[in-house]
Amino acid sequence: MQLARILACLALASILPSTCPAADKPKPALKKPVPAVPMQRLPVVTAEGKGYLHFYAEIRGVSVDLARVYPAVTRAVVVIHGSSRNAKGADKAAQWAIHDSGEKNWNTLLIAPEFIEEIDAAVNQLPEDDLRWKHGAWQDGENARNVPISSFDALDAVLERIANHILLPNLQSVVLVGNAGGGLMVQRYAVVGRGGDALVHSGIRLRYVIVQPSTYLYFSPERPVLDAYGALDFAVPPRECSSDNNHWRYGTDDPPPYASNADFAALEQRYIHRNVVYLLGTEALDPNESGVDTSCAAENQGPNRFFRGKAYFRYLELRHPELATESASQQLWFVPGVENDAHKMLTSPCGLAALFDAGTCTTRILEPKP
Repeated sequence: MQLARILACLALASILPSTCPAADKPKPALKKPVPAVPMQRLPVVTAEGKGYLHFYAEIRGVSVDLARVYPAVTRAVVVIHGSSRNAKGADKAAQWAIHDSGEKNWNTLLIAPEFIEEIDAAVNQLPEDDLRWKHGAWQDGENARNVPISSFDALDAVLERIANHILLPNLQSVVLVGNAGGGLMVQRYAVVGRGGDALVHSGIRLRYVIVQPSTYLYFSPERPVLDAYGALDFAVPPRECSSDNNHWRYGTDDPPPYASNADFAALEQRYIHRNVVYLLGTEALDPNESGVDTSCAAENQGPNRFFRGKAYFRYLELRHPELATESASQQLWFVPGVENDAHKMLTSPCGLAALFDAGTCTTRILEPKP
């Protein structure tokens, strides 16, 4: 009987995800320390204090010192790891993408920050001034446990270093990209982040590439439903989720200190004019995938990564019809036949087009359907 209920629930979720009662949740993944931490450290300084962020920095697969001058660099890619905090893995996926994009991009500066957690700091015996976060809190822009500095402050510091014209005198474009948990962080940062302002004001193009995160930040209480004709519509879901439905990560209530005084109506207007590409693998359909958020508030966004991404882009289009045009600042691209796999996503033709303007993506979707 329980199995039949769950199967029926999942079937209904593919049609009306917000009406399906919650199924039993899988046990959370065990917290494991990262096997290695990058040696380079970047100072992150705010009015609240100072800490250090570990990161990889490479050109042509060789580690470089970000205190030196690199006149050959015209493009930089900042890749954010997923919830496993495998910065080296994210770095390798991006390195393959750089290689596959063609020789003209081989001088791309690749930066892969490592957002360490307390268990990582303990196992690797890291200095006390290394920023470390509660499990998963870095994805949401929360403050570190040891210093009141946000992970978004840390991204600000990374982009500020890249914006230094003395170090990178010929820089023309920067891409901030994240897959899954990293995509979740990039999407929230694209809404509230301040670090890209110096780049844009100096004429450097900044693009955010959001690769199939588990959830998205909504600007209102409505969530996806299907109308009588099977098209995506939006309404306040019947499941209130213990008031978590519009709480930060899923909505704009109670944001982290970094955005505590934010005017989200103004931020929404800024966000839709930012250069954003959403990449969705058409096979990211498993509602029980280990990395998929199965909380009530997440399930109100849809049953799987593919549905949630399509629904979110349609949500933005309905609020801002200009996004459904060929020249829109935000675009939705599909990667056919790919599940939640960072390497396959970034090295696909659409991934290369998003990161390096290498070729074109032929699966751009203007008005996504369920």
